[in-house]
Amino acid sequence: MAPEESRYPDDWFRIAEKDLSRAERSLRDDDPELAGFCLQQAVEKFLKAFLLTKGWELRRIHDLEALLDDAVTYDPALEQFRPICQRITKYYVLQRYPLMVGSGLTVLEVRESLEAARGFIQWMREVRQ
Repeated sequence: MAPEESRYPDDWFRIAEKDLSRAERSLRDDDPELAGFCLQQAVEKFLKAFLLTKGWELRRIHDLEALLDDAVTYDPALEQFRPICQRITKYYVLQRYPLMVGSGLTVLEVRESLEAARGFIQWMREVRQ
């Protein structure tokens, strides 16, 4: 029997922070695919943590835009983060599935995405407090 995922927001916040650190470390290691994947995972977990604080029913989903759709129902101000969620969502596939050609993803692109996501991440951290 597979273990059940936690429904405690603090658990999701904790792992989100860990994934964010992994993304930053992967950028330093010049590994944009892993950095992008870890960034996507961090944002996904921050979103799920926020949603769990609202009583949301946990779902296995990796599409940040779909998670944002749910989050916007609780706080319409989150709509401003849609472009960064759209950009970062694609990083999940680049790391998880082999491509016929290189991903073309660069450290600079992921670094720019991380910087663009910092306001969103900070907003999520403040929700926790």
